[in-house]
Amino acid sequence: MRLNVPSPLVELASDRIARQHLRLYLKRDDLIHPDLPGNKWRKLKYNLRAAREEGHSTLLTFGGAYSNHIRATAAAGRLFGFATIGVIRGERHLPLNDSLAFAAAQGMRLVYLDRSTYRRKSEPDVIIELHRRFGDFYLLPEGGSNAAAVRGCAELPTEIDQAFDVICCACGTGGTLAGIAAGLRPRQRALGFSALKGGQFLRHEVERLQSETYGTTKGDWAIAYDFHFGGFARRTAVLDEFISEFTDGHGITLDRVYVAKMMYGIFTLAERGEFDKGTRIIAVITG
Repeated sequence: MRLNVPSPLVELASDRIARQHLRLYLKRDDLIHPDLPGNKWRKLKYNLRAAREEGHSTLLTFGGAYSNHIRATAAAGRLFGFATIGVIRGERHLPLNDSLAFAAAQGMRLVYLDRSTYRRKSEPDVIIELHRRFGDFYLLPEGGSNAAAVRGCAELPTEIDQAFDVICCACGTGGTLAGIAAGLRPRQRALGFSALKGGQFLRHEVERLQSETYGTTKGDWAIAYDFHFGGFARRTAVLDEFISEFTDGHGITLDRVYVAKMMYGIFTLAERGEFDKGTRIIAVITG
């Protein structure tokens, strides 16, 4: 299997950015692999290695009905020879949506948990019952964020040979930001953009994941909470217009759940003067 790693880094030609005397580069992690784009591959890389080394033949993970992590885990199972089980929040609905249909086509077994049980998915009694039903498996958390994922994401800044000051990523579970921040060099900082309304809990999650991985917190990082557009997977006419204009201007269609909100946030902060003149910004395009 061929992976496009290191992923390409390209400068974005934008009058809106140039007027603020900034430079903006796109880290095209969406081009790593068609079925394992961006942070999905980085989060899975060391988890797949650990599953193999521990002798597991099955991966089990959690997600909502439109989860990109479910899709990626299903694809990784097919590509690397693991059986996969996706535990989906809520009731089964037929026909399957595109995300779940893709996962099923990769060979993933889809099972469903009612929402009250799903909220307790990390508690021992729920995990024990899943083992009783499905036997041995390697457990991946929802979103794929754990210590192994953090180590994978920490490799991203080390791939960048262009000098930069700030690196930006979208935040859903905090794993990507935790890793990127840990991989920074001195005088570099990371800025995450929460895709969730009420995402202030992400600060604790980033700290927890870094401590779990390294025994301490690392890097200079912060999270912007004001660009969620109403909540996870929510959209507005303003966001849709931004996506359309970005596609027309740069030939890249932004993922509306995560990446578009981050890019909108970068442009907005730039025009507010939040970045010093001359700042070199990296935006991670996770797909």
